[in-house]
Amino acid sequence: MLALPEFLSAPAGPLALLIGSFLASTLLPGGSEAMLLFAVHQQPDNQVPLWLIATLGNTLGGLSSWFIGWWLARQFPAKGLQNPRHQRALQHLSSYGSPVLLLSWLPVIGDPLCLTAGWGGVRLLPAAVYMGLGKAARYALLLGLLGA
Repeated sequence: MLALPEFLSAPAGPLALLIGSFLASTLLPGGSEAMLLFAVHQQPDNQVPLWLIATLGNTLGGLSSWFIGWWLARQFPAKGLQNPRHQRALQHLSSYGSPVLLLSWLPVIGDPLCLTAGWGGVRLLPAAVYMGLGKAARYALLLGLLGA
């Protein structure tokens, strides 16, 4: 295991992973899975901290979408969600409740789910917990399948 200063300053270090995972979980495109695998390849003894950092960054990115939805609902309450993807996400959210955010890691539907959760009034703590659990499970499965 690397000493903390070496761990933090490594080229595939946690700061780059945190930022990349955050950006990948926003409406911006990104590949946090590849970043995590590269970081673990570079620092195999730090797999668990890197997994936690990727999970934190990706969860914070999902919460940024939640906050955008929350803010938009307060700024434009009468406007409603116009995008058909967002309307479908709101229907799923209404049907299944906050546990549907376990799927927030999925491409294409994850970001609208997070935004819709904020818009639809899902409380912050349940949103964060379900997003975090889903994202952590995805990264753990990825690392387990690839034997990283």
